Amino acid sequence: QVQLVESGGGLVQTGGSLRLSCAASGRTFSSYAMGWFRQAPGKEREFVASISWRGSRTGYADSVKGRFTISRDNAKNTLYLQMNSLKPEDTAVYNCAVSQYQYVTVNPRNFGSWGQGTQVTVSS
Repeated sequence: QVQLVESGGGLVQTGGSLRLSCAASGRTFSSYAMGWFRQAPGKEREFVASISWRGSRTGYADSVKGRFTISRDNAKNTLYLQMNSLKPEDTAVYNCAVSQYQYVTVNPRNFGSWGQGTQVTVSS
């Protein structure tokens, strides 16, 4: 079992930037794809970004493509999400998760371990 701890959330103005981190411990971090998801109040959890086990391939939701960048440092067992040009609609709790597979996937059912989440609030 892997443990995940997110950090880096906060309050930012429209157009601002934040960098989320997800520190992993336990199961071999570098063997599996990772992902970021978010959930806004009253809405279902939605996929944000995913990265393959080696970091060579990434996938993004259309709503964040060109603004967010997912990356990983396997030596540090850490996943990142750089968020630029933030919009009020990006406001949500952001969770990182470990996939059960090595390659990019968008289906939350393919992720077996989740962090507790970090709040991102974008003011207009």
